[in-house]
Amino acid sequence: MITIHDMERSSRLVAVLEIGSTGIRSLVAEIYGAGEWKFLDRAGKPIALGRDVFTSGQVSRESLLECLTLLQNFRELLSGWGVVDENIHCIATSALREARNRDVFVDRVRRKTGFNVTVVEGIEENRLIYLAVWFALKNDVPQFWRASSMIIDVGGGSTEIMLLRRGKMVAAHSLKLGTIRIDRQTRLALGSGRFQERYLRENIRNTSKFLKAEMLLSQVRTFVIAGADARLVAALIGREVNENCWVIAREEFVQFAEKVQNYSVDDTVQKLHIPFVDAEGFVPGILVYKLFLERTAAVRVVVPLVSIREGLLIDMARGVDPELQEGFFSQVIASAINLGRKYRYDELHNRYVAKLCLTLFDELMDEHGMNRRERMMLEVAATLHDVGMFIRSSGHQKHGQYIVANSEIFGLHQEELDIIANVIRYHRGDLPSSADIDYVALQKEERILMLKMASILRVADALDRGHSQHIRSIAVEKKSESIVLHAQGNYDLSLERIGLEEKAGLFQDVFGYKVILH
Repeated sequence: MITIHDMERSSRLVAVLEIGSTGIRSLVAEIYGAGEWKFLDRAGKPIALGRDVFTSGQVSRESLLECLTLLQNFRELLSGWGVVDENIHCIATSALREARNRDVFVDRVRRKTGFNVTVVEGIEENRLIYLAVWFALKNDVPQFWRASSMIIDVGGGSTEIMLLRRGKMVAAHSLKLGTIRIDRQTRLALGSGRFQERYLRENIRNTSKFLKAEMLLSQVRTFVIAGADARLVAALIGREVNENCWVIAREEFVQFAEKVQNYSVDDTVQKLHIPFVDAEGFVPGILVYKLFLERTAAVRVVVPLVSIREGLLIDMARGVDPELQEGFFSQVIASAINLGRKYRYDELHNRYVAKLCLTLFDELMDEHGMNRRERMMLEVAATLHDVGMFIRSSGHQKHGQYIVANSEIFGLHQEELDIIANVIRYHRGDLPSSADIDYVALQKEERILMLKMASILRVADALDRGHSQHIRSIAVEKKSESIVLHAQGNYDLSLERIGLEEKAGLFQDVFGYKVILH
């Protein structure tokens, strides 16, 4: 049992700094050894990074200097709380993500303030938002886990969308549709509020067509909106579910959006008592939520009072919590499965090969030395190894590589997608060579990891050469010079042996064992 004394002794102060499109915001919390935490302080200062980047493509000199001054102020604030550098996590989102001079910006911040800025990619932003929503909703919104749901967060530079079916991830996307971009497009066209709505309606109709291949929005029963604009509306017309979650009736939200859609920034400040910095993008953000909501069957809007900062805090506090980690991995696999369905893959074969891959992975831990996350990456590669069949059977490994490298899979960074795409590229056909640009582009450690995964996948795929799934299970026996696979069942294994003759060579090259099927 953990005593109060133990918790006090093992607690630590942490801080999250977020450099966003419209401002810099901080969160200070105390994390206890048991994985619990309490918030101590929140602060924010406006800054127009998004207007710079989405207009000129880079952060201006003036904004850089202003940002450095603000970060120095935050440095003093965190020093006052006694937060040590190793417990300060500084992240940046869409504005810096797209800035041509992001590397220079990050370097200047590090040299002048001591903060090491991590630029969060869109899919990682989705993951942190999901963690925050999961924490806020708990079990107080049971329909989220029972039916189709949509999570949407409209920011200054991007809109993050997640689609879930019975709590399992269907798809996650980061769209270049943010309040600053919307405002800029409206101004360029000298448009009114009505023009802005038409512009947004067109964008959202096109996005809905794009999402249709993954899930019809008309199936969505729970509509979750995150972000600062959503929290402001909840404070005005919402009803509390728990301390971190509010709800708004669908009709009330739509009526509110229609009332404010022609508000100017000054109207928004004066009538809604919203700070000017938040008022600038308020109306476009609310219109995006309203137009997406109208395409769903949700009867209420769920508003978690959390942000990406809380998501990062949860990530730090829970650490390698096995339950949270396994839940996250299951969401990654669910997202991969739905990507496969989008391209009409042979689900029985692909998931069967994935199951065989995991058996080989688990039985050969001492040989390959890969970790739990890499096991998940192998499962994703196996789940999608034949997805390129959608384009053409001939050379489908190359088509599959392209599809995966250019898709979004919830929870996976681009570097991980590149490794997985290469595993798919080499699950059949020629072996890697120095002439293969995508292979050479991987780091040395990534190439080794990719070869281990691809060699296991080639063996597993050979065991279902006829796409019949008639090997019920395999037992793995390791001998001095060979790996013997004992197939459970009574059937002809001629096709599988031919498959191993064709595909097990890479496994022998990588691990030094010949593969024998009994």
